[in-house]
Amino acid sequence: MPPKHPRRWRILAVLCLSLFVVVVDNTILNVAIPALIRDLDATTADVQWVIDAYSLAFAGLLLTAGALGDRFGRRAAMLAGFALFGTGSLLAAFAASPGQLVALRALMGVGGALLMPGTMSILAQVFDAEERAKAFAIWGTTSVVAAAAGPPLGGLLLEHFWWGSVFLVNVPVAAVAVLGLLLLVPESRGPRRRPDALGALLSTAGLSALVWAVISGPGHGWTGARTLGGLAVAGVALGAFVLWQHRNPEPMLDLRLLARPDFSGAAVVIALFSFALAGTLFALTQFLQLVLEHGPLKAGLALLPVAIAAAFGNGTGAALDSGLGARRALVLGFVCVATGFALVGALIEPGGDGAPGYVPIVAGLVVLGFGAGLGSPPAYAMLMNAVPPEEAGIGSAVNDAGTELGNAFGVAVLGSVISAAYVRGLPEGVPGAARDSLGEALSYGDAGLARAARDAFVHAVSVGTLAAAVVMLAAAVFAAYVLRGPSAMEEIPREAATLD
Repeated sequence: MPPKHPRRWRILAVLCLSLFVVVVDNTILNVAIPALIRDLDATTADVQWVIDAYSLAFAGLLLTAGALGDRFGRRAAMLAGFALFGTGSLLAAFAASPGQLVALRALMGVGGALLMPGTMSILAQVFDAEERAKAFAIWGTTSVVAAAAGPPLGGLLLEHFWWGSVFLVNVPVAAVAVLGLLLLVPESRGPRRRPDALGALLSTAGLSALVWAVISGPGHGWTGARTLGGLAVAGVALGAFVLWQHRNPEPMLDLRLLARPDFSGAAVVIALFSFALAGTLFALTQFLQLVLEHGPLKAGLALLPVAIAAAFGNGTGAALDSGLGARRALVLGFVCVATGFALVGALIEPGGDGAPGYVPIVAGLVVLGFGAGLGSPPAYAMLMNAVPPEEAGIGSAVNDAGTELGNAFGVAVLGSVISAAYVRGLPEGVPGAARDSLGEALSYGDAGLARAARDAFVHAVSVGTLAAAVVMLAAAVFAAYVLRGPSAMEEIPREAATLD
């Protein structure tokens, strides 16, 4: 048995810090939207592009970035990613117009795509099979905690500073992560293969077009020309990518990976979890600010039970994993997540007139967070255990791409469900603009309209959260029947992977 890497736990700390800064950036911006609209004179469309530019660049380049890391070095890719991410964050904090901010968010997305796959693939290299499950549990919990920590961190910053602080906070964290990478993290790479330029082009075009279509759906209609055009381009490009990978003797993505149940099945489950969590957190943030009238800090702190419970779930999962096994722990965790969503959907209420609008949903948030901490780490571990060491970067990138697509679909699809339920819940005679969003309805200054719109929105959030519960229950059932566990994995021939 080879000796354990002497710096493995310090390396894990650096990788988790790197993961944290990327994931938290996806959610920290939500509470800054009102300030962006006010201070930059941004329209709703401008703000949407500020959010979407990051997702387009990030998701579109993930497979290419993962393959580049495997070929040229995963630590080198992370360092390049932090250089772009940190530079983009620094300049974004002082952007003078919405257009500048959109461009800089895209630059941050490119940086995030370069550094994200390395966090998972390097971890798989420095930990042996005996400790890898524990390391992935810590990594997975970091991801959940970061997603839940974004709103409270953003609210804390906005309570004392201007909107640019939500970007500026990334810079010192990125600097510490870079220092840790240089001092502690070894370089690792797969075997030297010929670059797959056509594969990179097709995957980038296909994933970018798919995210574009998903983003366009709610605003331009799911059957509109813009959405259907994006889906058509995505279908053609991704279809051509699969055909080229099948024919290419040195493909960017070994398609045999997708035939392994533990790899493809875990990737699907993780994407479904991202779908449910992203869409629900997006809706709950609006509920806290527009219905309960919490300020940014209070709204962010209201989501802390998810992060705290996730940490407890992680500890429980580590204790149960050896007895239950990864698949059972995953299924149990995601059943808990589904239960948490169902509790939030069943108990949510508008508040007002002395009624506690927030307290009833705390139990649901705690169960949700606990289940996420219990179920998501074994999903990540099963996925990466199914990947040969030399394919760790591209394998991690497939997971990251699924997560990002899940986030985009969650906000778009659950957002559309919530919007439709909101419109159905409004009384007759409500002005047209008020039917577009709760924010528009509140802008009229009519107390009766505001009360009716808030009631309709709360009902809509309940519908959306219950839909998320159904998705997570389906994910748990899917995992129970599809995932096999380590003993049933068929082998893919492995080439030598190097760790400097």
